Amino acid sequence: MDAKSASAMQALIKGYYEKSYSSIAPTHVSEREFGFGDFENKISYRHTAFKDLDALHTYLRNTAPAYVSYSSAFYKFPDARPMENKKLLGAELVFDLDASDLHLSCQKEHGTNWVCENCFSSVKSEAIRLVEDFLVPDFGFSKDELGINFSGNRGYHVHVYSQDVQSLGPEERREISAYISATDIEPTTIFPTLGIKGVPLRGPKPTDKGWGGKFARAFINSINGGVSSLMEFGVEKSIANVLLRKRAEVILGITTGNWDKVNIPKKAEFWTGVIKHVGISQSDSIDRNVTNDPYHLIRLEGTIHGGSGLVAKKLSFAEMERFDPMRDAVAFDKESISVKVLASPKFYMGGEEFGPYHDQTVELPAYAAAYLVLKERASVAASA
Repeated sequence: MDAKSASAMQALIKGYYEKSYSSIAPTHVSEREFGFGDFENKISYRHTAFKDLDALHTYLRNTAPAYVSYSSAFYKFPDARPMENKKLLGAELVFDLDASDLHLSCQKEHGTNWVCENCFSSVKSEAIRLVEDFLVPDFGFSKDELGINFSGNRGYHVHVYSQDVQSLGPEERREISAYISATDIEPTTIFPTLGIKGVPLRGPKPTDKGWGGKFARAFINSINGGVSSLMEFGVEKSIANVLLRKRAEVILGITTGNWDKVNIPKKAEFWTGVIKHVGISQSDSIDRNVTNDPYHLIRLEGTIHGGSGLVAKKLSFAEMERFDPMRDAVAFDKESISVKVLASPKFYMGGEEFGPYHDQTVELPAYAAAYLVLKERASVAASA
C-alpha cells in the first residue's frame, strides 16, 4: 500500500476508535495477551497486556492499529515471554470459519480475497451449522456458553466459553476439531458393509444420531438442491444427473438405510471422497491452529479488520440469521474519498450499489473507498 493510501486508512481507523472504543469490551481483559498489526502484517508484535478496559481503550485511540488480536487463553502473566512464563490459567475453545476454505465455485471467478454475496451466505450457513449440528447436540453446550462474531473479513469466529473446555490441552482440542471436520472418520464408520462383496450397502438414516445422521441428512439436502448442490458435495455432474432422475427412489432408500439405491460405480472410492465434503470446512492449517492451539491469537470483536475496513462485530444468535456484513459491519461514514480503482466487480455496501470499475478514478463514500483500498483493488487518488 502506498504512503498516501496508508495515511488515509490510518485516519479512518483512528476516527473509528475515537468514537466507538466503548463497545470493545473483552472479558478477563487483564488476563489476556494482545497482539497488533499494520497493513503489511496482521500481527507485528504481541506479548502485550492491559490492566483494565480503560488502558486498552486509551491504547486503541492513541495508536489506531490496523489489526487487533487477543488470546483465547487466560494467563497469570499475559505479557511475559517466552510463552511458558505466562502461566496458563485456561483457554476458551475457538473455531475460525473462513469463506476461502469452502472452495466455492464463485471463487473461480473472483478469487479468494474478494467476498461476494454467495461467499458471505455460505460461510454464515457453515457457522450456524457448527452451532446447531455439532456444538449443541453432539457436545452438549448451551447457546449461553457460546459466542459468535463476524471476523471482519471473510468469515466467523465461534467461541466456546464453557468452563468444561478451559482446561483442555492441544490434543483434546485436536480431537474436537477432527470430529467436526470429519478428518478422522473412516468410510466404514458410515457404511459398515462398504467393500464387502455380495452384501447390500447399508448406511445411516436421517434420524440417526451423530455423524451418520448428519451425513444422510446432508446428502438428501444436496439431492434436493439439484446438480450444482451435488457437485459442491463432491459428486460428478454425470452421476448427479442420474441421482436426480431417480430422486424419489434414492431418497426413499436413504431414509430406510438402504444406500444401494444410490447406484454408482466404484462405491468405496466415491463415498470416501464425498465424506470429506460433509465436515465443517476447517481444512486450512491456520483454521485448525485456531481451534487446536490454546496460545493462538484471534481477532478482537468490535475492532477493525485491516484487510477490509469492516468491524469484527459480535452477534447474538437472533441477529445472526439476518446479519449482512456489508450493511451491518460498516465502520466508516459517507465522507467522500477519491480513489483510483484498478479493477472491481459490482458490490453492494451500506445499502448502495458500486461498480463494476476498471482502471478509473471515482468518488466513493469512505467505507466503500476503504474496502477497495484495503482489498488492494484501489489506491487513494493523487488529487485526494
